[in-house]
Amino acid sequence: MNKSFFPVRSMLWQTLWAGMGLLNVNAAMAQASASSAAVTPVRQADFIVAVVNSEPITNREVQLLRQRLANDAAARGGNKPEASELTRAAVEQLINEKAQLQQARESGIKIETEAVDQAELNVASSNQLSREDMHKRLAQEGISVSAFREQLRTQLTLTRLREREVEGRVRVSDLEVEQFLSEQLKAQAAQVPAQLNLGMVLIAVPENSNESAIKVLGERAADVARRAQTGENFADLAKAFSQTSDRGANGGEMGLRPADRYPELFLEATRNLKAGEVAAPVRSAAGFHILKVLERRQVTTLLVTQTRARHILLRPSAQMSQAQAVAKLTDIRQAVVSGKSDFAALAREMSQDGSAQQGGDLGWANPGMFVPEFEQVMNRLRPGQVAEPLVSRFGVHLIEVTDRRNAPMSDQEQRTLARSALREKKLDETYAAWVEEIRGRAYVEMREPPQ
Repeated sequence: MNKSFFPVRSMLWQTLWAGMGLLNVNAAMAQASASSAAVTPVRQADFIVAVVNSEPITNREVQLLRQRLANDAAARGGNKPEASELTRAAVEQLINEKAQLQQARESGIKIETEAVDQAELNVASSNQLSREDMHKRLAQEGISVSAFREQLRTQLTLTRLREREVEGRVRVSDLEVEQFLSEQLKAQAAQVPAQLNLGMVLIAVPENSNESAIKVLGERAADVARRAQTGENFADLAKAFSQTSDRGANGGEMGLRPADRYPELFLEATRNLKAGEVAAPVRSAAGFHILKVLERRQVTTLLVTQTRARHILLRPSAQMSQAQAVAKLTDIRQAVVSGKSDFAALAREMSQDGSAQQGGDLGWANPGMFVPEFEQVMNRLRPGQVAEPLVSRFGVHLIEVTDRRNAPMSDQEQRTLARSALREKKLDETYAAWVEEIRGRAYVEMREPPQ
């Protein structure tokens, strides 16, 4: 199971604070289209829905945003929101946006042309387009470059306002970090079994043994247990009496392992024993077991779920379109899944990535090391599974998860992640309160309902 004891940043906060570097060009075009609609003269079909401090929100703006919210919901999967719910969300978002932009103007926030230029380059780069190619794509969608840049300016303005008004209000104390780590360790202890090392001497009971023979063997086991309990060397007793396959050659030691990997019979017999104590003999189908607790180790550091994956990356180019790359990797996936081809060999041969020489192996990765679209697909895979081709900002990937493990974090890593998790939680809460505060100060007049 892919467990994580630290919450990830909420989708709301990720969306609002991701910055322009990761903006998808399709979303940006939809926003630009809505922005363009805002300055279009109001027509009969484009009536005013609401007024925010004398600034109108039109029906066309609501419908465009509603469609984008519907598309986003469909991309995430799950239950489809009701149309009325989407309309209400679109109106609320537009009201909040206009109130915040007005606040930004009053605060004197201005976005320099250079910042818009850089944002435009970031959008093009994240979508693997040149600026010129992105402009052509905008034109194909009927969106002017000026409307697109104005939307970038709007988003940068909102981001700068939120950074100034919200981030400065958030503080995380050392005491909060300690309390958080303590709670996480308690939660982890309930999920992750303790490590246990038992020593065992087996007095075997042959099949079809009669009652008198079993009694003799039971008395022998009781004697070995008594000698161990009174301080005689357990390893020597195992070598002298144990009838396991190795005849107690390793002193009867069974090795440190998660407690749930021992038979329930053994766990019951040793549940209340401390390290160094010996239980009374217990009977199984194999015979009588004398058990000593050699070590009992509770996990005292937080674990992070690490994933080991490998991939084949194809970068779309003039010679190979994105659709062709997807089709090619679909064929490769089928060959790998059917056992006709070796993933590592294909990665070395064709992957356009620095990991190609390692057969596509990306090594052990902590959460957050890969871009979100890659990580979301990777996290859904079980070891040995190969995903369908994935399109990311870097190209088209074929991903296979090879292993997954829970690894201990250093004290510094624990504190850093704890502080980050607490800060993100507080940012969400503070942002929600700030939005309500801005909305409360605005004069909002609702007009005709959207159609």
